[in-house]
Amino acid sequence: MTSPVVDVTQVEPAGQQALAPLLAVLRERHGDAVVAIILYGSCLRSGDFHDGLVDLYVIVSGYRHSGQSAGRTLANWLLPPNVYYAEVAEQGRTLRCKYAVVSRADFQRGLSPRTFESYFWGRFCQPVALVHAREHDARSGAPDYSDLLRADQELAATTLLSRALPLVPPAGPVSDLWRQSLALSYGTELRAEQGGRTRELAAWGEPFYRDLTQRVAARLPHGFRLVEDATGLCYAATIPPGARLRARIAWRLRGVHGKVRSLLRLTKALFTFAGGLDYLAWKLERHSGQPVLIPDKVRRHPLVYGWAFFWRLHRRGLFK
Repeated sequence: MTSPVVDVTQVEPAGQQALAPLLAVLRERHGDAVVAIILYGSCLRSGDFHDGLVDLYVIVSGYRHSGQSAGRTLANWLLPPNVYYAEVAEQGRTLRCKYAVVSRADFQRGLSPRTFESYFWGRFCQPVALVHAREHDARSGAPDYSDLLRADQELAATTLLSRALPLVPPAGPVSDLWRQSLALSYGTELRAEQGGRTRELAAWGEPFYRDLTQRVAARLPHGFRLVEDATGLCYAATIPPGARLRARIAWRLRGVHGKVRSLLRLTKALFTFAGGLDYLAWKLERHSGQPVLIPDKVRRHPLVYGWAFFWRLHRRGLFK
């Protein structure tokens, strides 16, 4: 796949066709509750959907009728999203995905400034592709979902940049603004990726981020403004010292809060994500180059022995 198209990234027809059987499985699992399915992550960037796991978000109208058990429905409501695994075999090849289920209401709430945690607004100001949406009826007056997703990305970008601005340099290239803002968000979660990942994201999505910044510039605080010079699109802002101090405290708290919730989501995924421990080991090995062996007692009783196991992995530096 070539560089992302400005606005919501488009999947080429061949890629859409390759994903079709997998999308059909997800719609069958979650029925009429499915509003949209969003593709993001490494497979979107590479265009190779058979390399690793495809990352998807399944947006549902509500949890109650989303095809989940009562316990999983409650877990989804308490700490969205729930994460599942699905695979399909097609023409001798297997397509695998990790997908998250979240309601439209929780999704929008998670992108807004009302949400302290960066889990949603840090992810969805990045390039994504809308690979399925409920059929649009113009007579209802409801907006098309691709328009909603563009608005969602603008909301997420406004939230992230507003909160990151006090901790980045007061002026510089827009690409640096995004690299540092995404790094702040990444730093609030338990992640296996190395520190250079945000630089890769900012470089790969440069046309997207340039356009998105121009669309949200008027909503940003601290006298934010854009300037075009010989080096490209740059930004400038005037940050009061008090705002820097408040932001520094908020991001430190966000880091503790986010890592705790990451651990809770990881624990929850052990019960919703088939082969979750093996996926975790594979991902950590892929990013670190170090072997990860899962003890039998952790497989049998993850809630009892998993905490010490995860702590040892953290101490080894396999995730931060």
